[in-house]
Amino acid sequence: MEKRWLVPPRIPPEVDLALAEYPSFLRQILYNRGYATPQEASQFLEARTPIGTDPLNLSGMAIAVERIQFALKKQEPIAIYGDYDADGVTATALLVQTLQRLGADVRGYIPNRFDEGYGLNSDALTNLNSQGVRLVITVDCGIRSFPEAEHSRRLGVDLIITDHHHPASDIPPALAVINPKLPEDSYPEKDLAGVGLAYKLACALFDQHPAEDPVNYLDLVALGTVTDMAPLVGENRALVRAGLELLRYPHRQGIQALIGVSGVRADRINASNIGFMLGPRLNAAGRLDTALAALNLLMTTNIAEAAMLAQQLEIFNRERQDLTRQIQSTAEQMALAEDPDAILLFAAHPDFNTGVVGLAASRLCEQCYKPAIFATPGEVYTRASCRSIPEFHITQALDQCAELLEHHGGHAAAAGFTIRNEKLPLLIEQLKAIASEKLASVDLRPTQHADLELPLFELKPEILTYLDWLQPTGYGNRSPHFISRNLKVIRSNPVGKEANHLRMHVTDGRITYDAIAFRQGHWLNKLPPRVDLLYEFELNEYNGRISLQLNVSDIKSSI
Repeated sequence: MEKRWLVPPRIPPEVDLALAEYPSFLRQILYNRGYATPQEASQFLEARTPIGTDPLNLSGMAIAVERIQFALKKQEPIAIYGDYDADGVTATALLVQTLQRLGADVRGYIPNRFDEGYGLNSDALTNLNSQGVRLVITVDCGIRSFPEAEHSRRLGVDLIITDHHHPASDIPPALAVINPKLPEDSYPEKDLAGVGLAYKLACALFDQHPAEDPVNYLDLVALGTVTDMAPLVGENRALVRAGLELLRYPHRQGIQALIGVSGVRADRINASNIGFMLGPRLNAAGRLDTALAALNLLMTTNIAEAAMLAQQLEIFNRERQDLTRQIQSTAEQMALAEDPDAILLFAAHPDFNTGVVGLAASRLCEQCYKPAIFATPGEVYTRASCRSIPEFHITQALDQCAELLEHHGGHAAAAGFTIRNEKLPLLIEQLKAIASEKLASVDLRPTQHADLELPLFELKPEILTYLDWLQPTGYGNRSPHFISRNLKVIRSNPVGKEANHLRMHVTDGRITYDAIAFRQGHWLNKLPPRVDLLYEFELNEYNGRISLQLNVSDIKSSI
């Protein structure tokens, strides 16, 4: 499917003049991201924390801190109830260790995806209550757990919900609910990850104990925030940049071991390494088994245990990759065989692993540029994962079908739901109708954004220094992309175990660069003599050799 290339308009003369202290290409990049004054540009480039982000500005925070202080004073047992993904696991580890530092009787609880499902579970609350727990604090879950919150109240267990997912119109009856997306909440940063909210709670608690420094937990914040694809702007940007500094000199045995099995150089870790190398390994445990291996890895101080747990996550991750490929292939055939022109792609099979279907749906969504839903029917209920495109808010679509669903929730681009089997056909019919109405007049082609067109010979090594100022890049703050046209392909060859990547050497007649095009091996036998490339400019390190290269996102014929 041919992609649209979008290049923003040129920077206006008045903005160009205002940002004159920066190189011209950087001025254009800053303007593309909405920074048009020296003050805005410096705040962004220096990743300064925005004003108004005192944790007590979050609604519910003061009540939560007061209740936790009471539990600390009375030595009441506390449970941190997390989610089984990397965001939930890092948030659980962060709050457990925070409360341990404050002398609490605290334990972490991560539900089993396959036995308990997502979010709060009434049986788990009953079990925690039997262990003497009188305060449960959720992280990365709970905002739609109405029956479970009622059950907690009946048990006499106080519940504090911290969650960043979109709330429903009603709020669960908890003692305190901390979520910046609540309509009445005036906190300026609406897109903190679950671990980001856990960190804000830790900061509020440590304000009562000045000897403790919450900054030591920012490595966990960086891991969870990037892996959960929270936008890397505003406060998230400040938190992740500081967290990356800690990750480059890791002080946790588990993170050192995780970096080791991932093959990443610690001193050069960036957000991309988290998103593609570290995060998937943390997520793999909860996708195939329980997430306890990931939680224990982040909390252990034992070198041997850390090495063993990291190796276990490495094995899980390889299994996860194989399963994802298998499910994607099967689900793609099923979805396209039923209706190749469907506006929303759907496939269901009882053998689909519920921990992996979301990844497979994501790949099909990206490949076909349509919303995709993959589901696993059980005896009574079907569990499904949804992935969507920017033009279609999948959680809002599910909200319109809430009367059919047992549970649902998520974000604009990713969501999940549980439904009784007999209601599933009607749900899919309604979702397809909603998608057809919403997307009827939309040109459904993936879009590639570039920051500016640049002749190849203008790519100088010093550009990389300025590009580093834009880090961390990722979701919400895409890495800078350039377009260079009419390049001659000197030679090309396939790379990768399955020969699905393409390496090229390209020139504009004045300078030659290596180029790598991941997942674009299909171009090998049909490359035109002259190509236009959309790419990132980066350093490549291989076998101790460092070179400059173009990381190619898309290729078009120059003719």
